[in-house]
Amino acid sequence: MAMISQSRRLRRTPFSDGVEAAGVKAYTVYNRMLLPTVFRSPVEDYRHLKTAVQVWDVAVERQVELRGPDASRLMQMLTPRDLRGMMPGQCYYVPMVDETGGMLNDPVALKLSEDRWWVSIADSDLLLWIKGLAYGYRLDVLIDEPDVSPLAVQGPLADDLMERVFGDGVRSIKFFRFGWFDFNGHSFVVARSGYSKQGGFEIYVEGTQNGMPLWNALMEAGKDLDVYAGCPNLIERIEGGLLSYGNDMTRENTPHECGLGRFCSTQTAIGCVGRDALLRVSKEGPVKEIRAIRIEGELPSCDRVWPLMDGDNQVGQVTSAAYSPDFETNVAIGMVRMTHWDPATDLDVITPAGIFPAIVNETFWI
Repeated sequence: MAMISQSRRLRRTPFSDGVEAAGVKAYTVYNRMLLPTVFRSPVEDYRHLKTAVQVWDVAVERQVELRGPDASRLMQMLTPRDLRGMMPGQCYYVPMVDETGGMLNDPVALKLSEDRWWVSIADSDLLLWIKGLAYGYRLDVLIDEPDVSPLAVQGPLADDLMERVFGDGVRSIKFFRFGWFDFNGHSFVVARSGYSKQGGFEIYVEGTQNGMPLWNALMEAGKDLDVYAGCPNLIERIEGGLLSYGNDMTRENTPHECGLGRFCSTQTAIGCVGRDALLRVSKEGPVKEIRAIRIEGELPSCDRVWPLMDGDNQVGQVTSAAYSPDFETNVAIGMVRMTHWDPATDLDVITPAGIFPAIVNETFWI
C-alpha cells in the first residue's frame, strides 16, 4: 500500500507521540491533520470503548474563535438554530448552512462569554466562510484558529478517570455544559460531550506544549481502569446514528434532509444567512432524509457511496456501513427518498462485492 508523504500541509497533533507509542494502525486525514481510526482492530476497539475508558486524539476538531462585539451576531448568521437563550458555559450542536440552506459543517459551539465563542468544527474549511461573512458585513469581530486541541475521554469509566486528574468537580458537569479545570497550572475547558454514545468528556487543551503531559497523566491515572488509546469507532457511531460531515451529508443536503430539523429554529433564528431558503424547506418538508438501514450478507468496506435500489430505480444511497457484533447485523446510514423511507421497506444495495438485501430500520440502534 502506498504511503502518505507528510509535510506542513499534513499536520501532526500535540498528542501524536502518544498515539504512535500506543500502536496506532491506521489514520485518516481530517482538517489537514492525522486522525487515528484503528488501534487494535475495529471490533476490539469497539468492545473496549463500551466496557472501559479510552483517550482519543481528536485535535483534528479545530477551533474557530470568534471574539469581539459582533461575535454573537456572527454566530447567529452561521446557523438556523436560535442562539438567543444560550448562556456562557453551554455547548450547542449547531448545523451551519450557506445561503441556499446547504450544510457547511455540523460543529459544536461553545459560548465562552458574550463576546467570545469557539466553534469546534468537522472536516471542512469553515474558517474561510466565517471570515468571508465577517468581512462582507464589516463586522467588529476577530476570527482565528487558536492553539486549542481537543482530547476526548470516552467510555463508561470516563468519570472515574477524569476525577483522578481534574478532581471530583468534573462529575457535576451536565451534558453539553463545560467548566474550567486546572492541570499543571493551566486552566482548560472541560465539556461533557464527545463523538460516541458511551459518555465522556472533551478537554480543550490550550497550548501544544501541554498535550503530551496531559496524555501521559491520563494514561498513568487510568492503568487500573484498563485505559487505552482509542478513536472514534465506525461501528459504534453508526449504531448511534452519529453523522460524519463530508461522508453522510454534504453541502448538497439541508439540515432537514440530515434529520437535524430539531436543531433548526428557522422562524426565530433571524439573521441566519440561509434562513429564507430553509423556511421554504421546512414548510414543504424534505423529499429525502437520513435513515438507519440494515443490510444482510458479508459486506466489503464502505469506502464509497452505495446505491439503494427498488428494482431498477435508485431511491437513495448508503454512505456508512459496518457489521455490528452486538446487534449481529450490518448497520448502515443512508439517505432515502420519502417514497421509500418508511420502516420495514425492503430495498437492495449495490456494492463492489455484489447486490445485498437491505431494509429501512425503525430507529438507530443506540
